[in-house]
Amino acid sequence: MRLGSRSPNLLASHTQHLTEEIIFPSIFPERHRRQPTTCHADKMGALKYVEEIQKKKQSDVIRFLLRVRCWELRQLNAIHRASRPSRPDKARRLGYKAKQGYVVYRVRVRRGGRKRPVPKGATYGKPTNMGVNQLKYQRALRATAEERVGRRCANLRVLNSYWINQDSTYKYFEVILVDPQHKAIRRDPRINWICNAVHKHRESRGLTATGKKSRGINKGHRYNNTRAGRRHTWKIHNTQSYWRYR
Repeated sequence: MRLGSRSPNLLASHTQHLTEEIIFPSIFPERHRRQPTTCHADKMGALKYVEEIQKKKQSDVIRFLLRVRCWELRQLNAIHRASRPSRPDKARRLGYKAKQGYVVYRVRVRRGGRKRPVPKGATYGKPTNMGVNQLKYQRALRATAEERVGRRCANLRVLNSYWINQDSTYKYFEVILVDPQHKAIRRDPRINWICNAVHKHRESRGLTATGKKSRGINKGHRYNNTRAGRRHTWKIHNTQSYWRYR
């Protein structure tokens, strides 16, 4: 039956029913009871999905992606600026923000041990210290990458860095730098601490995360026994001190 052919009584009752439901919803709680909503615990933000994908380095997706990116990185310069981070989830965890004043550089560091820089292998010392070739570098390659970028961009401050790729010859890192002269940085209370002059070339003094790791500086059990470095710690633990007048 068409709407126009309805009787006035039917139209009036239908209109009254709609009015009661719309204007007076509290009178009919059974009609307007909210449906139970199901909350899914697996709902995450976009970067959380990226983070979970990055954890599975042996998956087909990541292996293919790393292989293609590694080929691209080999064609580029050893140190070059990136328009945006390759791993936005990792960069944001380390302090990166997609705003003015933040810069990302990629750097390539050769893998392997460190050769002692002596002419013709002449160390002029005791036999125990005559090693030249099979020496193990006490700092991480990531710290070397930060130091090289810090020398290239001397007007910027190194905030942090992270691994992005590697092959048989090189390791590739991305370094997050901050411009201490930019107004967006100087006005941000969360990052303007790095504008202080004492943070100049903090990567060269072991003040970044990877630098503190090689110095044995951390938090937790027995870390209070470590000092400025492993040699200093050994010297303190193996030196007996006495008062002059005792």
